[in-house]
Amino acid sequence: MGTNTANVLKFTDGNFDAEVIKSDIPVLVDFWAEWCGPCRLMGPILDELATTYAGKLKIGKLNVDENQESPSQFGVMNIPTMIVFKNGKEAERFVGAMSKNDLQKKIDKAL
Repeated sequence: MGTNTANVLKFTDGNFDAEVIKSDIPVLVDFWAEWCGPCRLMGPILDELATTYAGKLKIGKLNVDENQESPSQFGVMNIPTMIVFKNGKEAERFVGAMSKNDLQKKIDKAL
């Protein structure tokens, strides 16, 4: 399950500021964990959407077990939680697994 496609980035507490907060395009961060079933369902969907939105939206995953600073900073209580950041600020937040279609609609609205 740890496979990352070229399009889905790996965010950590260490690169969060540079990759997400200072990004010049919007960023969707998927807060997830290896043991979370619904999180694993979202993996392939995010891979596909990363291709769809290439150049318009960065998509990446942050493992909450390995990185605890960022999730607590943004009050992430349940996973999967996906947060869209625009200009370094939280613009939109979605909690729970959803279909590609539903997620795409939410992203389009956020962008």
